[in-house]
Amino acid sequence: MRSLKVSDVMWNHIEPVRCGTPLTRVVKTLLQNHVTGLPVVDDQRHVLGFVSEQDCIHSLLVSSYHCEGDPIVDDVMFREPVTISPEMAVVDLAQNLGAGKPKVFPVVDHGKLIGIVTRTAILAELARAGCGIELPKFVSADD
Repeated sequence: MRSLKVSDVMWNHIEPVRCGTPLTRVVKTLLQNHVTGLPVVDDQRHVLGFVSEQDCIHSLLVSSYHCEGDPIVDDVMFREPVTISPEMAVVDLAQNLGAGKPKVFPVVDHGKLIGIVTRTAILAELARAGCGIELPKFVSADD
């Protein structure tokens, strides 16, 4: 279990959000991929920020109430996201999770985004590997 790395449980199939993306498109991406947030990157995949469901909810409420048009991700993203290495042990990451901590972590190698890790993926892997729990078909470390 200790040898399991972030790279073993990260997702790399979800396209990150690019700067300048309309928030309505960000919401669609979050919902389609069943994630609570995504990194925001530039054209070279450098992580510039992070946008969460909560950021989108608040901004869309305000913009629709004031009829201000479609905000872009740059307006609402958190600009100092926590990133992790693909070599980090899953056990170490799991021990650092807690209240107020991110639910999605951008995985960065040599300064560039290579994937994300979610709390759900960590929980699923710990349950499968440590407890021998058979996971329902709709939950896996690969989702």
